[in-house]
This record gives sequence, C-alpha cells and structure tokens, in this order.
Amino acid sequence: MHRTRIKICGLTRIEDVQAAVDAGADALGFVFYPASPRYVTPAAAAKLLAVVPPFITTVGLFVNASAPEVASVLAQAPVALLQFHGDETPQQCVDAARGVNRPFIRALRVKAGMTGADLLKYASEYAIAAGAANADGNAAPASGLNAGLLLDTFVDAYGGSGKVFDWSLIPKELAPRVVLSGGLSVHNATDAVQRVRPYAVDVSSGVEHAKGIKDADKIRAFIAAVRRADAIRP
Repeated sequence: MHRTRIKICGLTRIEDVQAAVDAGADALGFVFYPASPRYVTPAAAAKLLAVVPPFITTVGLFVNASAPEVASVLAQAPVALLQFHGDETPQQCVDAARGVNRPFIRALRVKAGMTGADLLKYASEYAIAAGAANADGNAAPASGLNAGLLLDTFVDAYGGSGKVFDWSLIPKELAPRVVLSGGLSVHNATDAVQRVRPYAVDVSSGVEHAKGIKDADKIRAFIAAVRRADAIRP
C-alpha cells in the first residue's frame, strides 16, 4: 500500500507543531513570506524547529526571495527543504538551493485554461535545470529536483490559495510525483487522494480555526482522511 506523505504548512506555534507531529505528519511547513498572515520570522521559526523530532521534514516556503535572502533565513532557521511559491525561474530556484545545499520543491499555481501538457512541460523545465545542476561537479546535492513539484490553485496573491483546482488536469504519469495542494480539507482529502494518487498532499487553511492558528482535531481528522484513501486499492 502506498502511503501518501502529508505536509502541514503555515505553522506558527509550538503547540501546533506538536499537534502535527503527534498526528503523524511527515513534513511541517514554515512560511518566510512577510506578506503572509502565516509568516514567521527566522528567529521564531528556529524555536519551532527546535521541537521537531528526527525523521520529519521541515520545509521553508519562500516567495521571490533572492539566494542571499534564502541563505540568511537558513542561517537562523535551518529547514531541510525549500519550497518556492512565487515567480522564480528554474535557474533562480537552483541557485538558491545550491547556495544552502538543500533540495527544493517548486509550486505551480494552476490557472484556468491550463492543460495536462502545460503541467508536464513545467515539470520538465525544472527537471532539466535540476539535472544540469546535479551534473555540475560544483553543485550541491541540491537535488532530486525532478520530483519536487507542488500543484496549487492560481490566485492573485502569492502563497497558498485555499481553493481547489481541476484535479483531472493532472496527467496520470505525473500524479505519483506531485504534491497536491489547494483547498484540501478533511471533507475532500479522501476523494482527492483516491482520484489523483499523488506522492504527497499539503494542507494549511483546511486545518485551521484562524489564519496561522491550527486546530489539532482538524489535523488529526485530515490525516485520518488521507489514510482512509491509502487503505483503498486504486
């Protein structure tokens, strides 16, 4: 049975980190985008990272941050994985990742009118950039970048959308490698995983009772909903 990995994003409090860990989350996300209501300073994030046990991946979300800005954040809050959620080019993502010796995932905000071919092309562009970086003897093992694609819904603002896009756009050959995001909650998580069969899911607002304030019961219920889908053979 495939076990869908689960990321709880937008954590701002120690009690929420502990709730996500206790519920069985695989990854925890911290937002380093000052315009977000879920923004945490590097110093605050460092305190949250200090309570994360081994074998849980910590992820830093950035929006159009330069490589030096990313490095400055990680000097205080050394997350294990980078997530780029703005207008970064493949090369900008690679440069920032190499600068801190981290792998990364890239968010694609799926717009109306996009096709499955568009999604495949986008994934390919980042895979090619990652492959070139990994072939460079001076490159950080910044990679496995070819598997690092997160699909979210396009909205005018950056960061998470809280809205669902048309999952049927995701090509079958791409689905097992993507992180599915956008409007997920306990109410649709089982259906989403059954229909898409992604590598992982990413939730933020769907497990909150206020922006940046998580609800432990919703976190547990969301993870249970994903596990129900895992238990059903495709």
